[in-house]
Amino acid sequence: MPSSSEYPAGYSPNTIESLAHDLRAIGVEAGQALIVHTSLSQIGWTVGGGEAVIRALMEVLTPAGTLVMPAQASDNSEPSLWVNPPAPEAWWPIIRAHTPPYDPQTTPTVYVGLIPELFRGYPNVMRSRHPMISFTAWGAGAHAIVREQSLEAPIGEDSPLARLAAMEGRVLLLGVDHSVNTSLHLAEHRARIAHPTARQGSAMWVNGQRRWVEYDLFDYNADDFAALGADYETASGYTPGVIGQGRARFHRIAPLLAFAVGWLEARRGVVE
Repeated sequence: MPSSSEYPAGYSPNTIESLAHDLRAIGVEAGQALIVHTSLSQIGWTVGGGEAVIRALMEVLTPAGTLVMPAQASDNSEPSLWVNPPAPEAWWPIIRAHTPPYDPQTTPTVYVGLIPELFRGYPNVMRSRHPMISFTAWGAGAHAIVREQSLEAPIGEDSPLARLAAMEGRVLLLGVDHSVNTSLHLAEHRARIAHPTARQGSAMWVNGQRRWVEYDLFDYNADDFAALGADYETASGYTPGVIGQGRARFHRIAPLLAFAVGWLEARRGVVE
């Protein structure tokens, strides 16, 4: 989050109350099921930082709603596939042998930002059991969201995101664009496009023992998601709102997925 000295004189920082006001203004309501992707640095100086953002979301949704966030632990993965940065080949067997097994309670999130990492530790937040691509949820629908998840296709039809979409779920992109919109990966499963897999591995608990488990993971690709989302917003005449100082996009997941399936088939090519 930028230093307070970077703001002009008279700037008023965000608070739980002001963020809650902005959330309601773009359409967030009590009882909704909502997945949130955030960039705290884009929201502006906030009293309480990420904690204030989480509390504002909970206040607006109320316990009758459901708040979902990504909780990826992408470093619990096959080291030969790492590229940013790559791992030396001599390290691969050491990583496979000694990576701590995934634990929904203790495994930290990676590359999803401060707010999801804070959220996973909140009271009554539940987490799905995929060792790489998990989701956290709080509220009335939390157990239904996280109860099951396919190891090979964690954002497919047997996944937290598919169940969120079936709940008339929404997605809020707060300070970020569709390039990080995880919901669009579900459209990759539904579209008639090539469905490549990669041989993955993760450290997991199996019958009380730590094991390195190998599996064929759906090879997700978000490279064109920013363009996909921009085209959807143009086609639907959507104008992003503002929360704090950050651009905010708020969409129902079902119509977004329907558009995304056709878009992906047109851009990536149909495979019968």
